[in-house]
Amino acid sequence: MEIIVKNIAKRFISDESGATAIEYGMVATMVGIAVIGIFTTFKTNLSTAFATLGTGLNTQTTKLGTAQ
Repeated sequence: MEIIVKNIAKRFISDESGATAIEYGMVATMVGIAVIGIFTTFKTNLSTAFATLGTGLNTQTTKLGTAQ
């Protein structure tokens, strides 16, 4: 019985199949934190950029609609 328990313990300790999933999870978490930090830092600039882009698209769409 003792040998069986030792074999199970050795297999459990040497099993690294979950380690890769944990590492990918940690990398994804760090990327998410970085993205949130960037969006928080540049919130005003991003808002202005998207508003300008939206206004420009609306202007061009209106010009295309009246040109037909």
